[in-house]
Order: sequence, then C-alpha cells, then structure tokens
Amino acid sequence: HVAHQLKLIFGGCRALLSVSMNLLALFFSITAFITTYWCVGTQRVPKPKCTKLRTHNCIDYGVNETDPKVVVYSWETGDDRFLFRQFHTGIWFSCAENIHDEGEKCRSFIDLAPASERGVLWLSVVSEMLYIVLLIVGFSLMCLELVHSSTSNMIDGLKLNAFAAIFTVLSGLLGMVAHMMYTQVFQVTVTLGPADWRPYNWDYGWSFCMAWASFTCCMGASVTTLNSYTKTVIEFRHKRKTFVQSIRKEQAREALGYYRDHSLRSISQTVEVYTQTPYSSGIRTHVPAASLDPSDVSETLGEDQC
Repeated sequence: HVAHQLKLIFGGCRALLSVSMNLLALFFSITAFITTYWCVGTQRVPKPKCTKLRTHNCIDYGVNETDPKVVVYSWETGDDRFLFRQFHTGIWFSCAENIHDEGEKCRSFIDLAPASERGVLWLSVVSEMLYIVLLIVGFSLMCLELVHSSTSNMIDGLKLNAFAAIFTVLSGLLGMVAHMMYTQVFQVTVTLGPADWRPYNWDYGWSFCMAWASFTCCMGASVTTLNSYTKTVIEFRHKRKTFVQSIRKEQAREALGYYRDHSLRSISQTVEVYTQTPYSSGIRTHVPAASLDPSDVSETLGEDQC
C-alpha cells in the first residue's frame, strides 16, 4: 500500500512538472513572438545639423547657412561625423532611436528583409504561430490528464498522456525550425538590407534567448511526458502479464486438484475384494466391495485359515 501511494505521488509530481514546463514554454514563446528584442545593436548614422533645440551630438558649421554664397565646412572627420544609435529588431518590427526627436522610430521588418528572403520569413512566422498553437493544445491535454488521473480513470488518462506527448514533440520541432529560419533571415538582411538600416554591430537579445528557452522547456516537457507514458505502459503490461500467469497457475492448481479428487473417488468406488475358493477347485471369484457383507468376509477368512 505504501509503495502504491509513493507511485501515485511521484506520478503526480511528474505530471505537474510537465504541465509547469509546458506553461513556461508557452509564456516564453508568446513573449518572444510579440517583442522586438531578438537582435540588438547600434547603427551608424550621420550627425544632424545643430539647431536651437538641438545643441549636442550635431554638426555646428558656425556660419549663416541662409547665405548661398557661403561655403560650409565641417572639421569633424572619421567616426566623429556619425551618431551611434541603439536599435532592436523582432519578428514584426525593427525600432531605432529617433535622432531628430525623442522616442523611437519603428519600421516593418518584413519590408526591410530582401525580397528573396521574405518567403522564408513568412514561413518562419507561420511556424512560430503553429508552435504556439500546438503548445496550447499540449498544455490543455496535460491539464485534462491531471483531472482524469485524480479520478482514477487510468485508460483515458493514458490516452491523453500519449496525445499530449505527441503534440508537445511536434511543437518543439516546429519551434526549432522557426527560430533557425528567422535567424537566417536576419543575418541575410544585415548584409543585403537597406543601407540606412544596416547595423554597425549587433548581437542577439533577450527575446532570442526566451525563444530558445521556450524550446528547451518544450522538449523537457515532451521528454517527461513520454517518460511517464512509457513507464505507465510498461508497468501496465507487467501487471497484466503477472495477473495472467497467476490465473494460469490457479487454473492449473484447480485442475490438478479436481483430477486428483476424481481419481481417488473412482478408485474408492471400484475397489474389488478378491475371494479365493477351496484350493481343490482352483477357481477364484471376486465380489464388489459395495455388495459384500462384513460377516461373510470374516467367516470366509476363518474357513480359509482352518
């Protein structure tokens, strides 16, 4: 009884672990899908002209630019002529600091991607959406499995466990493909994208880390669910095999007892007592035990002894 209770406790903990990891994967994937921090870095843009409102990080020519006869010179060279503004890019948008005003200026990343890569980008978007949908389905099936396991409905819980494992594995594979395709599109866009957008330097951001953390949690949940399903099936088959063997042994024992009792009963009913006539006759007669009188037996034995 204690061992059975421990199995139920550990099985429930394993199911809760799978549900928790699936929920984390779902949260991380949705967050990464709607945020714009897959890639972060800086862009080098020319400094704007200084104005009354903007006196820093600008080029001050120091002359009246309204006179067309005046030649304007800038003594800044190299990187001093440029600003390095921060930018961050996601699946949908790429946002960068606005050098002319406060705030950020966002552009559609789909428009920034080269025409040759837009098909791959849309495929990655569809794969990411399917990944989230399958995660939701797997999470729902795992919650239903918990309900059925609490009501001791083993067969239904086992079926739900199998379907949850299948959907979770498929979602993990789709998520991996989607992340890899988007990474490829971004790397191509860095090289072939618009000149005014190309980053000076860049690196992967926290949205990218959350996307791969979602994939890790998803695969962990699928492995845990498959392990639970496999262990349950093996235990069920072992118990069924043991039960069948015990039934066969019991049937064999009952059959052996039946034949033994039947044989003894038959022998006891067909026992024959043989009597011997006087030796001069040389003929022996047999009388069934059921029709023999004990007094006759004693008299016969006495005559033989004489």
